[in-house]
Amino acid sequence: MSTMKTDHKTQLSEAVNSIKPSGIRRFFDLASKMDNIISLGVGEPDYSTPWNVREASIHSLERGLTSYTANAGMIELREAIAQYLERRFDVSYNPEDEIVVTVGASEGIDLALRAIVNPGDEILIVEPCFVSYAPLVSLVGGVPVSVPTSLDTNFEVTSKMIEERITDKTKAVMLSFPSNPTGSIMGEEALASIARVVCEHDLVVLSDEIYAELTYDTEHVSVPSIKGMRDRTILISGFSKAFAMTGWRVGYVTAPSTYAKAMLKIHQYSMMCASTMAQYAALEALTNGRDEMEEMITSYRQRRNYVVKSFREIGLTCHNPGGAFYVFPSIIKTGFTSEQFAEKLLVEERVAVVPGDVFGQGGEGHIRCSYAASMNQLEEAVERIDRFINKRVK
Repeated sequence: MSTMKTDHKTQLSEAVNSIKPSGIRRFFDLASKMDNIISLGVGEPDYSTPWNVREASIHSLERGLTSYTANAGMIELREAIAQYLERRFDVSYNPEDEIVVTVGASEGIDLALRAIVNPGDEILIVEPCFVSYAPLVSLVGGVPVSVPTSLDTNFEVTSKMIEERITDKTKAVMLSFPSNPTGSIMGEEALASIARVVCEHDLVVLSDEIYAELTYDTEHVSVPSIKGMRDRTILISGFSKAFAMTGWRVGYVTAPSTYAKAMLKIHQYSMMCASTMAQYAALEALTNGRDEMEEMITSYRQRRNYVVKSFREIGLTCHNPGGAFYVFPSIIKTGFTSEQFAEKLLVEERVAVVPGDVFGQGGEGHIRCSYAASMNQLEEAVERIDRFINKRVK
């Protein structure tokens, strides 16, 4: 018998070996070992799931409703999702064959990519963006192609920027507005211009709209509501952000039936169905969760206004985000890279933020700060950041 030591890494897939661990997680791990930390790094609401939503889940357990649901999700929940999307965002889907309930919006992104990507297909990704997009493209054999945005354009993307990166291998465009990490939003006119390019080149759009409800100055415009886009858009969303349900892991994808059925096939083999108890909670959130959502939105708007104003007063260039619950200030004036700034701020002042470079091209020179924290925490964090900067910038 051979005693040769096995090199486990060589037995992993090349795709897995090629991707890096999440840059966000590294900073969370560092912060977890320190005392007196104020975290502006967590991308989740600081609210608990409303009681009526929790109670609906508890009641389902009390009734013994613990079996599998249909693979696509409870039909009652799919019907509620369809009604909600039509009422709020003016997009219409058939709950029978155009909606799949997923294990969080993250599974929805994975399903969408696995359903459409062949090896070598190029997927345009508007950056800075959520950290999972490019790795998930790579894991299915696709080629992520960055479409970088910048502070100069408030991190919005234009049709020209997209068209310049289209090749004969381009399959799809990934959009996410309101954006994580920048909070930027896109208006109807800009999206219509992008739609013309997408249609001309026969592309698919994967639109991650998980922050759709969290807009503060104007209503969200859903990509499939744009003329010509419903039939070539896979809409990805969920309950984590607007309904304060991150840990429940319930999301959904909506798309023309051909796409939806393809995603359902993958979902059947990989997940079977989303948690039954969580689906009952999600149904209650859609049915009776509007009041709590509006309270959160009002509070987030106040916090956003405070943080943007305060960062500008202490000398950080910071655009006013139209949605989500993040600000993305520039720290270039300090002379540090994003990672250096975040590490030194964490060690010296015990404030956890996320370096902007982990979100892709255009993120370097920035940090992501979540204002889903209490006003007391935000005020203290601003004081500490001000002190940190004053030590270095006169």
